[in-house]
Amino acid sequence: MRRRLFCEISPFTYEISLRKEIIKRHIRNIFSKDKIAKRRLDKPLPFIVKSHGSVMVRRLLGVDIGLQENKVTNIELACEKINGTVIYPGETFSFWHIVGPTDKRHGYKEGLVISRHGLSSGYGGGLCQMANMIHWLILNSPLKVTELHHHSDALFPDERRRVPFGTGTSVCYNSLDYRFKNDTDKAVQILVWTKEGELMGELRSEAPFLYKYRLVEEDHHYRKEGEDYYRISKVFRNVIDKETGEVLKKELILDNHSKVMYDHAYIPEDEIRK
Repeated sequence: MRRRLFCEISPFTYEISLRKEIIKRHIRNIFSKDKIAKRRLDKPLPFIVKSHGSVMVRRLLGVDIGLQENKVTNIELACEKINGTVIYPGETFSFWHIVGPTDKRHGYKEGLVISRHGLSSGYGGGLCQMANMIHWLILNSPLKVTELHHHSDALFPDERRRVPFGTGTSVCYNSLDYRFKNDTDKAVQILVWTKEGELMGELRSEAPFLYKYRLVEEDHHYRKEGEDYYRISKVFRNVIDKETGEVLKKELILDNHSKVMYDHAYIPEDEIRK
């Protein structure tokens, strides 16, 4: 039997561990050599690298719909901070440096929060969707992800999923950040806004890139291991020449083996393998 970590003993010890991580983050930021992107432009850069939209309110099994609705407010507040951010060559985008505190004092509401103890609520909950949006845009570009924290479990059944499973990221204020670096020779810009119940996003650049990217999920299935089920698949990224359409490179970016945390009755029977 695995010995429990200090942070797993109780919600109190989890909070202590979280505070410790926040302090460590502040110290790392002080001594970091990363040049953090800070500028915003009202005018969009001319070239669209990738655009995407995701539904904000989904009826998730066992989740209070009120937390989902509060998430919309939280996302709109984050949009105000992020929209128009320009990342110049050599700069690093930091999610929390841009968004800042997500407490009640800053207008945030209680939304869905994913922690070591499962699903709960907390101020600023639901901003993982914003981080997921940005990560998806970056995966479809030559920019380099420098900090990423995967969701390790399959928490909900699919509902109107538009991207391969597992391509999201966890964020927790000043503890788990999402960062990417612009190591190209072109400035890029993130645009995010809400429209008709969806979070919309664009990655733009000052000049076109040579390649485009396509993410594909392969060998998706479920498998029972002991008393539990796991969701299994591989996600590849194809690098494609814009001129010829030729796939120049196929790289494995994710090997999913995620424990199914929802009611197993929702697993499609035809997707279960022995």
